[in-house]
Amino acid sequence: MTACYCYIVQCADGTYYTGWALDPEKRVAVHNRGRGAKYTRTRLPVKLAYVETQPDRRTAMIRERAIKQMTREGKQKLIRGDR
Repeated sequence: MTACYCYIVQCADGTYYTGWALDPEKRVAVHNRGRGAKYTRTRLPVKLAYVETQPDRRTAMIRERAIKQMTREGKQKLIRGDR
């Protein structure tokens, strides 16, 4: 199995975008070239705010969904490392 990652980027307007990737740094570069998610294209540049290792793609996708359902405050706590 190949490790995957869940990530949160902070957009230029202060909003957060959550996704999953095999290589989060490379994925952020794709976002910043305007070739990533539609959401981030109008909110460039984005910067990596949080990364979480997942054992596989399925788990990463499930975790991505869970993070997307969090409130902004919940995402900020995750980014800060608050439990």
